[in-house]
Amino acid sequence: MNEDRVAIISGGRSHTYGDLDRASRQVASALLQSADDLHEARVAFLVTPGFAYAAVQRGIWHAGGVAVPLAVSHPPPELDYAIRDAGAACLIADDAFAATLVPLGAAAGARCLRVGEALDAPPRRELPHLGPTRRAMIVYTSGTTARPKGVVTTHAILGAEVSAMIEAWDWRPSDHLLLTLPLHHAHGIVNGLLSACAVSATCEILPAFDAATVWARLGSGEITVFTAVPTIYHRLLAAWDAAEPDVRRAWSDGARRTRLMMCGSAALPVQTLARWREITGQTLLERYGMTETGMILSNPLRGKRRAGSVGTPMPDVEVRLVDESGRLVPEGTPGEIEVRGPLVFLEYWGRPADTQAAFRDGWFRTGDTAVLEHGMYRLLGRTSIDIIKTGGYKVSALEIEEVLRLHPAIEECAVVGVADEEWGERVVAAIELRPRAALSLDELQQWARDRLAPYKVPRAMRTVSALPRNAVGKVLKPDVAALFAA
Repeated sequence: MNEDRVAIISGGRSHTYGDLDRASRQVASALLQSADDLHEARVAFLVTPGFAYAAVQRGIWHAGGVAVPLAVSHPPPELDYAIRDAGAACLIADDAFAATLVPLGAAAGARCLRVGEALDAPPRRELPHLGPTRRAMIVYTSGTTARPKGVVTTHAILGAEVSAMIEAWDWRPSDHLLLTLPLHHAHGIVNGLLSACAVSATCEILPAFDAATVWARLGSGEITVFTAVPTIYHRLLAAWDAAEPDVRRAWSDGARRTRLMMCGSAALPVQTLARWREITGQTLLERYGMTETGMILSNPLRGKRRAGSVGTPMPDVEVRLVDESGRLVPEGTPGEIEVRGPLVFLEYWGRPADTQAAFRDGWFRTGDTAVLEHGMYRLLGRTSIDIIKTGGYKVSALEIEEVLRLHPAIEECAVVGVADEEWGERVVAAIELRPRAALSLDELQQWARDRLAPYKVPRAMRTVSALPRNAVGKVLKPDVAALFAA
């Protein structure tokens, strides 16, 4: 590692890898005090994304601790849950969050440390040896169907995840990553920060997403790698549409010079991919992974990327599709994704029964349904949420959403299944209209009938008078304009 290379850019300052190494050793020294090793004690930290975040994360590892990143957006009850569930022995907070975290730490009986104190400690020369099988990090799942679970990874597992991405996406020291993702999820932590640092590239970290700031940096032509979620690309497109023509040209010209733009963590609407390609010349690289597995599937870095597809297995990853009994399904038949390889997580923290239930004969059961077509995998959605069983058919809510987005009056939509005695589940959609657009329920149902036929949605349509927003299961803007059901 070249200590003089720029590692982190944040808050208007550049920090070298030498700076990062010294700062992380200072954090380790503050954590260890008179001890020689934290011996996998959990250290939860609430730090604004930036240089201090990277130094704290590395410092925890240098001290032999397990890093537990907390979400800066979470309210105190959710932070308290993660702190207590992980059994955190120590908490680290920057000044922006100390008033929130210190009382939670005191109530949980955990030592509290401020970032400023940690970065003032004299750096240690002698640090504990970290074997590859030692636990390194606990990242909490989103908890969509139950309380969040702590996903435990070892140093070896993190290394395998990062190595697969370096090989698949050709990370290089000359890369300059723009990172605007939250740093309590694997996408921002592993795909972004750790991958860039593993090859001594530069990681430019924004404290929060701002469309104009992101566009200004993409427009500079200095950024070589950018990764985000569909919502971010949607907002960037809206900002581009609202900008003046000369500003649009500058933004687009700079973005065209980026070598790799990726999208993940949720299904990317085909229209968003097409629109982004139109204004930047970039075909977003879609990929698929989970907190428990790192990246599993990816479209190719070089070669044709198929819209709606998440590609083929990452290096050293085995993937199979199975039915409800665990039997392999043939190509073209939907099945649950199961995966095995060196990048699969170690355990759910403190939940041995959940850990055991998550595996079948050594394969991790993702709970996601996909289909293999033309040698590439296409996601159909979360088996328990996005696969709707209606009229004897299994219907993908994600596929129906893609069809509905083709309607010129529809800005966004969400499709769910609602329990029904006759059909098992009704297919229900919440629709957000484009500005100044009009669309009646009858018009939508008539338009949808033939277009949804290939997706096996029963042709009989019935009117729904109302649908509570909390039944939609996805975030929408308040103006739900039309609903339909099958």
